[in-house]
Amino acid sequence: MARLVTTPNIPDPDGFYAELVAVHDGLSAERSAALNARLILLLANQIGDRAVLSDAIAAAAKTG
Repeated sequence: MARLVTTPNIPDPDGFYAELVAVHDGLSAERSAALNARLILLLANQIGDRAVLSDAIAAAAKTG
């Protein structure tokens, strides 16, 4: 059974963050929120494990 990885796991975290910030540059709040929603759904589909997704939702809610 897969589990949620909460330790650093991205090879180039600064590059990823810069790319994520750059794609939002110049967008309205509404378009930025829509982009985030699409990205979340794409990444959720990539993960594909319902239990891991539930764990991620719970972790995000707890730290928000």
